[in-house]
Amino acid sequence: MELSIIQIGNSKGVRLSKTLIEKYNIKDKVELILEKGYLILKPISSPRKGWEEAFKEMNENGDDQLLINDVFENENFEEWI
Repeated sequence: MELSIIQIGNSKGVRLSKTLIEKYNIKDKVELILEKGYLILKPISSPRKGWEEAFKEMNENGDDQLLINDVFENENFEEWI
């Protein structure tokens, strides 16, 4: 795919089409990777973004209880030695 270099203030840049932005789920930022003579633009993903707030809300609502006990009655740790 060929893209034109455009003037952006005192800098220059490339314009990405809406189709590319949607296809690769590009949000606000991309990572620029310089590798073997190539420029690679990689979408930055934050898969755990917002987890801290969600966990706090779960705790406040009492939704952070264990689903199963973390200690079983018949545990025999000698088998692991």
